[in-house]
Amino acid sequence: MPTCGHTAKENRPTQEKFHCVACGHTAHADTVAATNVLRAGLVHRDANPA
Repeated sequence: MPTCGHTAKENRPTQEKFHCVACGHTAHADTVAATNVLRAGLVHRDANPA
């Protein structure tokens, strides 16, 4: 998901390419996925302090 937060199937024109139809952000799909996992982990960590 790019900074704008827009999610749509059309953002993935191919298996490896990500191109946001809302803001134009482009990146390798694996990079976008890794960023999403990192963001989710940070939210989880901050919500449940040890």
